Amino acid sequence: MDKRPIGIFDSGVGGLTVAHAVRQIMPSENIIYFGDTAHLPYGDKSAELITQYSIKIIEFLLDRGVKAILIACNSASSSAYDYLKEYFGNKTIIFDVITPVIEYTVNRNFNKVGVIGTKRTIASGIYEKLLTEKVPGMEVVSIATPLLVPMIEEGFIYDDVSNQIIRTYLSNPALKKIEALILGCTHYPIIRNQISKFFDFSVEIIDSSKVVSLAVREAFASNGLLNNSTSGHDRFFVSDYTEYFGKIAKLFFEKDIRLEKVNIWQ
Repeated sequence: MDKRPIGIFDSGVGGLTVAHAVRQIMPSENIIYFGDTAHLPYGDKSAELITQYSIKIIEFLLDRGVKAILIACNSASSSAYDYLKEYFGNKTIIFDVITPVIEYTVNRNFNKVGVIGTKRTIASGIYEKLLTEKVPGMEVVSIATPLLVPMIEEGFIYDDVSNQIIRTYLSNPALKKIEALILGCTHYPIIRNQISKFFDFSVEIIDSSKVVSLAVREAFASNGLLNNSTSGHDRFFVSDYTEYFGKIAKLFFEKDIRLEKVNIWQ
């Protein structure tokens, strides 16, 4: 049994979807979450800059004694995961949010799959590359949806503004006849119901939160890292305070959340 916390980070509130799934699937685990709200969104940043941010955040989390790091951000996972895994590989286990989704998707026998994500994630081509390597006959269509993250971060959900933006993106003819849609950003599960409704609930919506959390639990069980003691505790750090972050955190974790603002960039 290992009582050390799990370190989870994202550019903002999106990673809370993953943290919430971790809490549901592994209720005894302790969580330390870092939201880099000072630099969001990551989706329009360069791979080099995202890597620099990620290094500082991981060092911050390691200083707090975490037993593993979960990169709860598709932009960081697609841009920096391989480098971060090599750089910190002798210090901790690092999980990304893309690999488990790829493994899940290739086992579902889809013929055509859509992917939506930030500019950085879509430009990387990582979903098409990994999926078609494993299933050469699969058709993968990727669409950049850059307005969704700032829309969500500003609290525009379940209203006319968000519905119009979602309709505009998902009406892209390239997405016709898809059997599944991968939400290539951890923010997007917040609007999952709206996305599913657009497709009349006939398309499987794949988000990383539950898939990744199950993969982490399996890895922990295999390596003797599970915490099976009492109920886990949560700690939330942000690089810049935003009122909406606190609201979303409270919605997911069903309690008042104390945000700790820290400057790790000095």
